[in-house]
Amino acid sequence: MPQLTSLRLLFSNYPPIFSPIKPHLPPFPPKPTGFQPLRNFALSLVIPSPYASSTSRPRATRPQPPPPPLTIKGSRSKSSSAGEAAKKESEGLSMEGTGSVGFNRKRAEGRDCSDRPKTLHKKVRMLNPTNTICYVQVLGTGMDTQDTSPSVLLFFDKQRYLFNAGEGLQRFFTEHKIKLSKIDHIFLSRVCSETAGGLPGLLLTLAGMGEESGLSVNIEGPSDLKFLVNAMKSFIPNAAMVHTKSFGPSTNNAGIAAAEPKECSEPIKLVENQVVKISAILLQPRYSDSEITTPSGSETVMNGKPGSAGKPGDLSVIYACELPEIQGKFDPIKAKELGLRPGPKYGQLQKNQSVKSDLLGVMVHPSDVMGPPIPGPIVLIVDCPTTFHLQNLLTNNALSTYYADFSGNPSGYKRAANCIIHLSPSSVASTPDYQRWMMRFGSAQHIMAGHEAKNLQIPILKSSARIAARLNYLCPQFFPAPGFWPVPCMDSLAHNNTSSEGPECISAENLLKFKLRPCSSLGLDRANIPSITSHKEVIDELLSEIPEIVNAAQQIRQSWDNSVHTDGNANNNSLMMEEPCLNDSTLPSCLDNIKREDTEIVLLGTGSSQPSKYRNVTSIYINLFSKGSLLFDCGEGTLGQLKRRFGLEGADNAVRSLRFIWISHIHADHHSGLARILALRRDLLAGVPHEPLLVVGPWQLKGFLDAYQKLEDLDMQFLDCRHTTQAAWVAFENSLGMTDAEEVRVKRNHDVHTTTLFAAGSPMQSYFKRPSTPADHSVAFPSLKKLKAMLDEAGLESLISFPVVHCPHAFGVTLQAAERTNRVGKVIPGWKIVYSGDTRPCSELIEASRGATILIHEATFEDGMVDEAIAKNHSTTKEAIEVGISGGVYRTILTHFSQRYPKIPVFDETHMHNTCIGFDLMSINMADLLILPKILPHLKLLFKNEMLVEDSCDVVEAIAAAVS
Repeated sequence: MPQLTSLRLLFSNYPPIFSPIKPHLPPFPPKPTGFQPLRNFALSLVIPSPYASSTSRPRATRPQPPPPPLTIKGSRSKSSSAGEAAKKESEGLSMEGTGSVGFNRKRAEGRDCSDRPKTLHKKVRMLNPTNTICYVQVLGTGMDTQDTSPSVLLFFDKQRYLFNAGEGLQRFFTEHKIKLSKIDHIFLSRVCSETAGGLPGLLLTLAGMGEESGLSVNIEGPSDLKFLVNAMKSFIPNAAMVHTKSFGPSTNNAGIAAAEPKECSEPIKLVENQVVKISAILLQPRYSDSEITTPSGSETVMNGKPGSAGKPGDLSVIYACELPEIQGKFDPIKAKELGLRPGPKYGQLQKNQSVKSDLLGVMVHPSDVMGPPIPGPIVLIVDCPTTFHLQNLLTNNALSTYYADFSGNPSGYKRAANCIIHLSPSSVASTPDYQRWMMRFGSAQHIMAGHEAKNLQIPILKSSARIAARLNYLCPQFFPAPGFWPVPCMDSLAHNNTSSEGPECISAENLLKFKLRPCSSLGLDRANIPSITSHKEVIDELLSEIPEIVNAAQQIRQSWDNSVHTDGNANNNSLMMEEPCLNDSTLPSCLDNIKREDTEIVLLGTGSSQPSKYRNVTSIYINLFSKGSLLFDCGEGTLGQLKRRFGLEGADNAVRSLRFIWISHIHADHHSGLARILALRRDLLAGVPHEPLLVVGPWQLKGFLDAYQKLEDLDMQFLDCRHTTQAAWVAFENSLGMTDAEEVRVKRNHDVHTTTLFAAGSPMQSYFKRPSTPADHSVAFPSLKKLKAMLDEAGLESLISFPVVHCPHAFGVTLQAAERTNRVGKVIPGWKIVYSGDTRPCSELIEASRGATILIHEATFEDGMVDEAIAKNHSTTKEAIEVGISGGVYRTILTHFSQRYPKIPVFDETHMHNTCIGFDLMSINMADLLILPKILPHLKLLFKNEMLVEDSCDVVEAIAAAVS
């Protein structure tokens, strides 16, 4: 493969990136004169240069003294011409320096024109009444993890209708090559995090499609939809939600649904065109005098008082999808008997038009010459979430017309449902009353799509499960999630209900279809159901593809045996003797005698912007074991990732143990999974004495959470990130022991914006001067007291937020553990974890990283895409590594990779000796930090085939660009 490397060097106009699959290449040639190390053009910084020595010099095997600091002044890079700067300015980029640490000031201040909402187009398709293909299909989102409701797709040649949009829907679409842009309508059976958790990400993805304009989809749901729409407006452009429509009873000022009997007893027509009529039938819960239900269905008593009315989130919907009848066959013999000559009049009669007889002079009507019509098939999608809704389901007159025993239809015309898809949970669907209700549909096919135990062992996202299984084989210590759970005996996967007394029903499977057109194919279709793959099959494929992976796995196991000794700490020098590269960093004193039960970092999502097949969006789980846990960011699908890592019961325990959740900024890929986590915790702790969960985040997040809580109670308390900065903590500590009057004065005078990043003369000086919601000092100190108490209980010394350069009110965070004492009475300092959030390299981040044990840094772009990183205020891989080197960080973990790098990012391995690339579900124990960099060569081996393909594509693109 040396030709590939030569071509990459030939066509690259930025310093070439080492190919991670060629460790045998000679040293990199000296740096070009225009190359600059890490710099900050916005501030005057003193940053140690990691490139002080020539790159052509062989690497030392022992630690070297740090190079002299390099003083950087705020000057513009010589490589950027005035013309390029003018072009960037005209595009709204307003660069503050265009070197490796320049940044997009307008984007950081929320004024970037690229962030302005586009003119979104509502999709209007040409209807095709003569569709030849139509089916309803179960999309198995959440079937294996039971974290969200499955979706249902109604497919026509030219139209797509989607029912429910739970978390993980975009990943599912990508996995199974379903085009999101083809969806015309989205219908919600309920409005809650379980059925609509994937809606924000979906809307943002549609809005971003295309260069000039995006797409907007029609969204319809019960009247509670308005609460969700109002909540999403805090981070989604209004243009993306202009085509939303709610129906059903409205709520009063107290949030109580007051429905008129007629409105709930008659179908509500939503869509009616040449191909389908879709109607909604409302279900309202009926409570006794002592019961009321939460939006998720758990029984509670409100404030000890009886309640009998519903509230937002309680409404559920049954959707009836009716295809038009098929016209009967034309009878030319009857037409001839009525005096019609063959010709255009035959066609008019088939178009339902009456004509005059050519010979008899009488009017001939279509019914005279056409056979009886064939009724169109009918599909019902039923969501009865609780037994309180069941009472309304059993007595709802709007459903009677679809029963097999209904006598109100015209003689000889049957209109009974052909297929019923049940989204109702098994706890409801298995009750005798529900089973008897199902029997009323006669021979209709019932598909049970509630959470079925049989689907737990079959991963829905097989691509990511396959990667997890391969990583688990290579290094189970860092990748404990097996990807594939044991497949049960095939007898337990029986499809049909063999009970002679119950209705004919089957358990839903992923991508199961029920065909509706053509009529000759009416019925079930299992052709698209993915085959069951076992863990053994994945590993056998790996061994066949990469035979040398066996030795790699053995080497890792041997290294672990050598480094992890019997007393459970990580202080072992034998590994460093074997691996000279690990001598570059002395083991920090905070890791002395550290136990495996101390701390573990689980990367639940390592992708950026939107989820992909292999990487979910950002979320980091900090497991403190017996002392609790916490989350840094909570992107869509976080709950599902917890269940893939810990199993169903383990994930529930993880959510129960949460001390607090910290959110870096308002972008949806960092917080859109928050509502689902909070709702589950509320349900798990219902009836158990507990405190609301503390959510620390930017002030805009509070607007979303406050609006969302009108829909369902999230049982949380909010604290602004600005109240957890270093200056805020100092003011809080100073207020302890003060009189009430002194404390009020401190609160009034405290400036939570104190930071050098926004100091006078800084390019970001105007950042906090822009109008925004002021911090509420009256509630900050009580929340800080609660946070401080939780930190103490968890063995943590501090949690400090600091501003970073990305978008308005973007933050990074530092988590410091408290000191501990070992067995001989020696005081050991606590470890320090720094998380960058999304950012350009900046002084605040470098200062926060000083002496950190672990820096988790975003690395959205590869080194050659500096301009893109500046435009979006993200970092490149090299920049992230340089921040870690400049801060003297012991280990740097890279995450938040662009989805253009689906499996493994492009990186230069020259300075990766203290750095590791993050993968979804990767679990890093503090006791294993010493060995962490050693797995990098083996990861390159595991993904070598993917790297070869990517390198080949790069070469082809470079040649094409050079020729043109």
